[in-house]
This record gives sequence, C-alpha cells and structure tokens, in this order.
Amino acid sequence: MSATSEGTGPTGVAAPGRTRQRITERNGCSISELRDYRAAFAAAHVAMALVDNKGQILSANPALGALLGTAPAVLCGRPAAELIDLASDRRIWHAYREVLRGRRSRFRCTRRLKHPDGRTLWAEVTLAPLPESGGVLLCVADVGDRRALRARLRHLQMHDAVTRLPNRTLFFERLTAALESSAYDEGSTGRIGLCYLDLDGFKAINDTLGHRVGDRLLAAVAGRLSECAGGDREADGGHLVARLGGDEFAVLVEDSTGTEQLADVARSVLEALQRPFDLDGQRLSVSASIGVVERTVAGTTATALMQAADTTLYWAKEDGKARWTLFDPERNAHRVTRQALASTLRPAVERGEFALEYQPLVGLADGTMLGVEALVRWEHPQFGTLAPNRFVGIAEEDGSIVQLGRWVLRTACRQARQWQRDHPKSPPLFMSVNVAVRQVWDSDLVADVAEILAETELEAGLLQLELTESAVMGSAGRPLQALQALSDMGVRIAIDDFGTGYSNLAYLSRLPVSVLKLDGSFVRGFQDEAHPNPADETIVEAMVQLAHRLGLTVTAECVETAGQADRLRRIGCDTGQGWLYSRAVPPARIGELLGAPLSA
Repeated sequence: MSATSEGTGPTGVAAPGRTRQRITERNGCSISELRDYRAAFAAAHVAMALVDNKGQILSANPALGALLGTAPAVLCGRPAAELIDLASDRRIWHAYREVLRGRRSRFRCTRRLKHPDGRTLWAEVTLAPLPESGGVLLCVADVGDRRALRARLRHLQMHDAVTRLPNRTLFFERLTAALESSAYDEGSTGRIGLCYLDLDGFKAINDTLGHRVGDRLLAAVAGRLSECAGGDREADGGHLVARLGGDEFAVLVEDSTGTEQLADVARSVLEALQRPFDLDGQRLSVSASIGVVERTVAGTTATALMQAADTTLYWAKEDGKARWTLFDPERNAHRVTRQALASTLRPAVERGEFALEYQPLVGLADGTMLGVEALVRWEHPQFGTLAPNRFVGIAEEDGSIVQLGRWVLRTACRQARQWQRDHPKSPPLFMSVNVAVRQVWDSDLVADVAEILAETELEAGLLQLELTESAVMGSAGRPLQALQALSDMGVRIAIDDFGTGYSNLAYLSRLPVSVLKLDGSFVRGFQDEAHPNPADETIVEAMVQLAHRLGLTVTAECVETAGQADRLRRIGCDTGQGWLYSRAVPPARIGELLGAPLSA
C-alpha cells in the first residue's frame, strides 16, 4: 500500500480524516463513538446546546429549537444568556459566568421565558462544564406542568375544602408578609386591622342537624363574608377573608385607615350574617361575635395581633354576643393583671404576702366599738397593696380561697385574743370574718373553726362569720348543716350585703342567722339630709323591724356622716360601720381606739 493510502496526501501532509481519527483516539473516543454521541444529541428529547467559553451557542439540538420555537441552526452563534434570560438576575448572571470560566462545576436555575407564540414558558436551566472541550453543556427542561401541579397542590394545602377560603396557614403567611412590608412600602398607611369572629349558636346547629348542614352553612357564611370584604385581596383588591378553623373566620384589612374603617367592616358583617340562610329550603339563623383590633404595624407581631383579637372576641361574647367589640388597652391591662394575680395567688399565701386590717363595728346608741371586721390585703411585690375585690374572686375561681380563708380566720382569731390580753379591762371585741361559699363546700369549715378557736383560745361567741346573701339564701344540704353546726357551737352568722340578692325574707326564720348587714346602697340614700327620701327610710325601717321580730341584730354598712348615723339610730339600727368611725386600720390602731367613743 502506498504512503498516500497509509494516511498521507501527495504532499506528505496527513489527511484530515486520519487526523481527526488520531485526535479522537488520543482522547479515548473513536469516530464511530463520536458519531453516536452526535446522534444521541440530535435525537434527545431533552433540549440541549453546546456553548463555548464566551457564552456563544456552538450547536443546538432539535429539542431546544422546538422548545424555543425556532430552527436549531438559527440558534448557533447567538448568546445563550440572551435566549434563556440569564442576564436579568444579578445572582444568576454571576453564577453563569463562573461556570463559563471553569470556576464552578454546575449551576441550575428556573427562568420564565417568552415563547414566540406569546405563551409563557417556565424552564429549568442546567449548565455543566465540558472539561475536554473547554465549553459548557446547556440543558433546558420545560417545567410548566410541574409548576402548575405544585401551584395546584399549594392551593389545596392553603385553602379550606369546605368554604374555599384561605385557611389558617395562608392567613398567617399573608399576615406576616403584610406586617413586614407595610412598614417599608411607600404610600402605605403603616396600619393594619383585623376582624376576628365566630358564629353564635353554630355548635347547636351542627349537633342537631348534622355536619353536612353545618358545612353548607359555613360555606354560605363564607360567601357573605367575601361580599362584605370585597373578595380576596389577591384577586380583586378586597380584604383577605380566611377560615381559621371550626366556625372561626378572620377579615384582614391591610393599610387600614383607622378604627372607623374596621368598625364599618364589622357592622356590615353583623348585618349580613343576621339575615336568615336558606339552605335547600331549610331556613337557619345565626349571629356572630366579632373582636376588632386596629393598630400601627410598627412594633406589632402576628402573635400579638391575634392574641389581642382573641381577647376582644371573648369580650364580645362576654358582653352578650351578636355584637362587635373594639380592643381596649385599659381593659386588656386589667385582664393581664388578673392573669398575673391568678398565677401568683396560691404561692403568695405560702410566702406570707397577705396582711389583715380591721374596721370597727360601732354601737349606734353610744358610739362604743363592739367589734371589728377583718379585711385582707395583698402586699403584692409588683402591684402594691391590693384590696379584696382585686383578688378574692380569683381565689374563689381557682380554689385558693380555702387556703387563704383558713389563714385569715386563724390570724383574725389570734389577733382578737391578743387584744384581750393587751387590754384586759376593756370589754372583749367580737371578730367578724368573711367566708366564701366555696369554703363551705370545699373544706370542713366546722372542723377548721373548732380547731382555730381551740388553738387561739377565743370564745366561740366572739367570732362572727359573714356570708353574702346570695350564698346563704336557698342553702340546703351541706352548707345548711355547716351553718347550723357553727351556730350550735356559739359562732354568730351574719348575712353580708343584705337586700341586694334574693331577699327571701321568709327564709330567714329557718336559717341559723344572728345578724343582718344592710348593704351600703340603702345607707347612701340617707346622705341628702336636706331632702331625705322617705321611701329609703321606710324600706330600712321595715327591714330593721322584721329583723328584730326574728331576734336578729342589724348592722348598717357605709355610714359616712353624722346625719346618716342619727337617722339609722332613730330607725332602731343596732350597729354601724363606715368611714364616719374609722377606715380599716392596722391592729395597733384598734388597740388605741379601745374604750373611746367613735361617734362624730
């Protein structure tokens, strides 16, 4: 075979085909394999292109041409970044350049492309360097269907199946975004509002008519709420309406203009929901309670806003339902304080944070101090000295009144006995102690009293237990047995605030009661001495006479003037208590007052 046939031309220069063969053999790839690669490149369903290190397309396969709506040959020589919009995003553009320079091994991003026929194309772009050639392999995949599926799944995940409204997850996502953006957006009011509502009486409908009817009602409610709020904000500029769960809904007002705007939304919602619902011939009526919160975005968090809305919704229900209530910072501060007191009350008894003061009970005939009423004070480390009306109700709710009441009773009896020892020549004072009805039910009050009297050596006749009229009237079973046992022991039983509760006068004859304490509202009616109300005096006189006929003594509370005292004395009232004589004072002051008349 000639030299020419061995791979050299007439001039001795290697033939091009032989040269390519040697190059490919050196690179470990035969011509046949290279042809296979090219065939695979052309036949692949994946859109691909070879790009040089300057970003120009060297070769594009038919799949890429079809994806971009043009012939592959037309793509050659064009900048890849221009075709797939890589330069519009600074971060993506930088990463792309790093791949071209061989400084990054792989890069992937998603781009929104415009097809020549006008439709939008979402494409996933992958770039990987080809070390042997110094170029880059570009792959472009149509991910429109995948994104549509994700969007559909997200919609299902973020929307309520019954009402088709945004659900709790989407609501909080939107709320958080609104709080973050409103603080910085130009033209924003910098304020946000929320109407948080639930349906009054929905549970009864659900329980009696079934969940199917309940779900249809919820869907109908959702429709009316959307009408009131102007629809989904994302869709047509209205306020966001969401179902947060059960029968709870929320209307989010971004860029609110003030409380009046929120009040208008709440009023329109109430009006819309008060119209009967006709569900396939079944007529149903519901109402709603709404908590309304409106505030500046600055310093507000989603958690704080929802807590305020939840609290305000509770107020709306507490105030009578079928209404809207605006968040009140002062009322909320009282609630927060109450919660703080509730959480620390029981340990406070153990820490000895309570103290007793005593208010004299004075004989109206001569102004002599006959006894005292023990009044508990809480020396709170944060809120200062608290009167009983700030914490006794809480103590009754959580049961700590039993522990606190036992401490008050023991301390008061010990103090009464101490006065006797310190002032042996003065007539002994009786000690009046308030008792909550829960102390009768939740503890063995009779045993506690007996034990404390024995421990302190105080005579039973010098102890008076005060119970409210509502607690005593209608007593039966254990409470009545306890009161009778205490009376048999010699302890006096007094009805406090008489005349404000049941006022079942006939029942008095069957109760082991010794004293009636007239509520201060009757005594205050005597304050206008120049123009006295005859009716007030007639009522008080009748109660005093009735009590005396039953063998009871009468104490008038809230005596503040000498004129009141004179009129009560003329009527026949036995004992007076009030600022005319003394406020509640520490034990030492009571010792100083012993033996001296306390009349004005």
